Amino acid sequence: MKYFFLFAFLLSSPAAADTLIASRTIRSQAIIRTGDVTVVKDEVPGALSSIDAVLGMEARVILYAGRPIRRGDVGPPALVERNQIVTLRYATGGLSITAEARALDRAGVGDRLRVMNLASRTTVTGHVSSAGEVIASPAH
Repeated sequence: MKYFFLFAFLLSSPAAADTLIASRTIRSQAIIRTGDVTVVKDEVPGALSSIDAVLGMEARVILYAGRPIRRGDVGPPALVERNQIVTLRYATGGLSITAEARALDRAGVGDRLRVMNLASRTTVTGHVSSAGEVIASPAH
């Protein structure tokens, strides 16, 4: 009987979880470094819990001191700046087409980015490669 009460007590006590918070206010587009974030024993739905998940990432919004950091608040550092001229590459099967395009926003590796093809003035969406190219692919 005493094991039942111990088991019931363990089930009723809240489980501690880690939450990542900003140690200081971090401005948008700043790269997050070791002293910028702290882990606290608290459970905030949607908040990140690992310092390693954000080190070297770029703040996408202003991160206020003491507030939890969510997945959408950080991302890879921007490789392409707004209005930058980039190579737009479209490849399918044996066909490969390249063109110059203007970036319509900032983006990091793997991010979706809208660009305007300079020759046709058409807006295309693709993913940023590690080489800084925008790779457009056929719709599936």
